[in-house]
Amino acid sequence: MTTYLTPAQAVEESGFSLDTLRYYEKIGLLGEVERSSSGHRRFSRADLEWLNMLRCLRVTGMPIADMIRFAELVRAGHATVPDRLALLLDHDAQVEEQIAALRQRQDTLRAKITYYRSVLA
Repeated sequence: MTTYLTPAQAVEESGFSLDTLRYYEKIGLLGEVERSSSGHRRFSRADLEWLNMLRCLRVTGMPIADMIRFAELVRAGHATVPDRLALLLDHDAQVEEQIAALRQRQDTLRAKITYYRSVLA
């Protein structure tokens, strides 16, 4: 038996707002969410796992267009694994560049912190 979550529970567990969940469904990032007989959305554990992946992609700066492409590839089946891998490898390289840039900025911050500590000493 599948356990479903209400929209409010899905919001709480996913960290996305209800408006974002609706938007993601509308643009095809989130597959068609099952509905109860009264028409209310019912989110499955699989929906939540997918939302977790979307959260990862979004937080790491993947553009929505690339996220949509990834979702389309996933829905297209196993034959698209090489394309999915290529997309994720490209994104991973971009994340690595962002991390390197942040490290440089952090070094600048730490140098300034060291300077101010020496002034106070």
